[in-house]
Amino acid sequence: MSVAGRPGAGTDPSPPTRPPGYDLAGPQEGPYDEAFAAAGSARPHYAEVLDALGAADLEALRRRVDARVQASGCRFGGDQPFHVDPVPRILPPEEWTAVSAGVGQRLRALDAFVQDVYGEGRILAAGIIPERVVHTADHYEPAVRGHHRPVAIALAGLDLIRGPRGAFRVLEDNVRTPSGIAYAVAAREALEGELPVPAARAGIDGVWRGLLGAALRAAAPDGGGDPRVVMLSDGPGNAAFWEHEQLARRLEVALVTPADCEVSAGRLVTRDGGAGARSVDVVYRRTDEDRLQDEAGALTWVGILLDEPLRRGTLAVVNAFGVGVADDKLVHAYVEEMVRFYLREEPVLRSVETFDLGDPERRAEALERLDELVVKPRAGYGGQGIVVGPHADPDDLEVTARRIQATPEAFIAQETVHFSRHPTVVESGLAPRHVDLRPFIAYDGDQVRAFPGGLTRFALRGGDLVVNSSEGGGGKDTWVLG
Repeated sequence: MSVAGRPGAGTDPSPPTRPPGYDLAGPQEGPYDEAFAAAGSARPHYAEVLDALGAADLEALRRRVDARVQASGCRFGGDQPFHVDPVPRILPPEEWTAVSAGVGQRLRALDAFVQDVYGEGRILAAGIIPERVVHTADHYEPAVRGHHRPVAIALAGLDLIRGPRGAFRVLEDNVRTPSGIAYAVAAREALEGELPVPAARAGIDGVWRGLLGAALRAAAPDGGGDPRVVMLSDGPGNAAFWEHEQLARRLEVALVTPADCEVSAGRLVTRDGGAGARSVDVVYRRTDEDRLQDEAGALTWVGILLDEPLRRGTLAVVNAFGVGVADDKLVHAYVEEMVRFYLREEPVLRSVETFDLGDPERRAEALERLDELVVKPRAGYGGQGIVVGPHADPDDLEVTARRIQATPEAFIAQETVHFSRHPTVVESGLAPRHVDLRPFIAYDGDQVRAFPGGLTRFALRGGDLVVNSSEGGGGKDTWVLG
């Protein structure tokens, strides 16, 4: 089955229409479809691609894309294949302009928040965010006070979803160890040459390398010169090691493991095959261990390696230790207030409404509406432990309610958003699958810039709201039109 194209498609001005069996209906007012309007006709910026798909053998197209991904060695979670869907997501310029401005504004506010909570604590003193929210955050690390860091968050990857009326909202803020850039590049390379490309489509490879490279260099303690940047990885045992290799190669920085590093005279140095010790100015940390100290207050292995150079001001780490307080799922409930407090601006992008279950009134409201909400473990990741109220059975909701009442600070609840769907190749042809968008943003202390498009993630199963690759999702190439 293929999308219904236009007879004599280069001459007939009518747009393609959704294929038979492609369901635009959904709960409530129905999820927004990225490619088709409610009446079933293609959105204008999708017309050319949908025409091409209508003339294509979709199964053969999927096999070619799969073969390219496999040939590239792209893997997720060690040896799991990364699924790339052949149908790209397309964002017109006016949408991307708003998204780019919104995520950039949010990153500036989050960076100011991190600097503040490890500094003067103005936002806490003003009562904008309760102290208990910050001090119970899993990645709040008072030990980082005194570290020199003009920029705490040089790279962010925010998770956006689009609601039924087409507006983007922020579902989660990822600033601790944002991942996915290499997968966005892999999706682009897997689709190259397969579909017609608008002349105005933005490139990504050279752009992201330039922006991230500039942010890494700007993080150097002296703020100038030609700093030496290395990527620190756990090694092949890390589930994201494929991405580590790809990013290090494309950024032209050394990929090192703990065994390659030591501290000498207050500086981090690496030893490379007998070439002698070389000082390091910036570490792009991609290790699973992301804390300076463990729960008992002892330095972690990465803390033992990096703490002294950080305190002496000879080294910078991207992203800085302690920034996890900013992507805490409960802190997310207060990011819009951060924008107003630090930037004196109204938020361009709204957050998905998040309930602070440590507040008795908000907890009571959430418990009354548990069958309408999504409940997440505050310290969870990768879609693990999520309870989607509208899809949960009564026994699961009762267990969830008891857990919330016992340890309310361990969970958050969010409004259920029936987020957008996108045409995706399945065995029967094209079918809608839920998607999110992870744009990547770099901050060099002066400018905040978003990489064009980012990574669109999709759920493999119909109706599934969890798009994480660790839960069986995949990725789409994301086109930004100029």
